[in-house]
Amino acid sequence: MMLDSSSSSDSAAADAAALGGQVQPQRRAVGAVAHAQDGGAGGYTSGGWARGKRSTMEDFYDVKITEIDGQARLLAYLVYLMVMEDHALLSETYQKTDTDFLESESNAFRDDGSTASTAVLLRHCLYVANVSDSRAVISKSGKAMALSEDHKPNRSDERRRIENAGGVVIWAGTWRVGGVLAMSHAFGNRLLKPFVVAEPEIQEEHVNGDLECLVLASDGLWDVVENEEAVSLAKTEDLPESAARKLTEIAYSRGSADNITCIVVQFHHDRG
Repeated sequence: MMLDSSSSSDSAAADAAALGGQVQPQRRAVGAVAHAQDGGAGGYTSGGWARGKRSTMEDFYDVKITEIDGQARLLAYLVYLMVMEDHALLSETYQKTDTDFLESESNAFRDDGSTASTAVLLRHCLYVANVSDSRAVISKSGKAMALSEDHKPNRSDERRRIENAGGVVIWAGTWRVGGVLAMSHAFGNRLLKPFVVAEPEIQEEHVNGDLECLVLASDGLWDVVENEEAVSLAKTEDLPESAARKLTEIAYSRGSADNITCIVVQFHHDRG
C-alpha cells in the first residue's frame, strides 16, 4: 500500500484560499497486492520505489503476499472468492477505511484526505479498486490497458452525481469540487461530504499468458508519463524494483512536481 500525503495535483495555495487559509493535504494510497498460491506453475514478482521534489516524502507503499493452502482453510477461501465475485468485500473495506479515517481526524484542525488504488490477485483473477487519481495499468499482449479511471469532477457522471447531491463543480485552475478539490472520490475530506465519496470503482481482469505486467502509481508518475510508455519502460527491466525505480526517476527528471510512488508487478507464465 502506498500513501501520498501531498495536496495531489491541486495547488495547495488554491486550497488554502478556498478554505479560508486552511491548507488541505491529500494523501494517496496506491496498491496493496495479495496473491493466493494455487500450486501451479508461473507466478509473479513485485517491487516498488518512491521519490519526490516536495519538502517531505509523504508517500508509502507496501506489497503483501498471502498464501492460502490446506484443506482446513479451503471453505473459508471459497467463501472469500464468492464475496470477491460481487466486489462486496473491496467496497466494504473502502467504506470502513473512510469511516476510520474520518474518526481519526475528528479532533484535528485540518481536513485531510487520501486516495487509493488497490490490486488483489486471487488465483486467476486480478481485481483493481480505485478511489481518486492514482492509477493501475497493465500490459496485455504488448498493449497498455488502464484498469482504473481517474475520478475527476468534470467527468460527466461525476459532475451529475455531485450536482444531484447539491454540490458544485467550479473551475479554479482546474475543475474542483466546491472550488477546492480536484478529485471527486477520496477518503476523508469531511468538509466536502457528501460530494466527495469513498465508493471505489472496481474492475477485474482474467490472468492468463497474455498478462505481462502491472504498474500502480500515484499521479506524480502519470502527470508526466503516459500509460503506454510506463508499461513499455517497465518491461525493459528484469527486476520489478528496478522497473519501479526507473519509472520514478524518469518522472522526477521530467519535472513532476508531486511525490512519485510506483509498484511494478511482473507476471511469469509457464510456456511449456
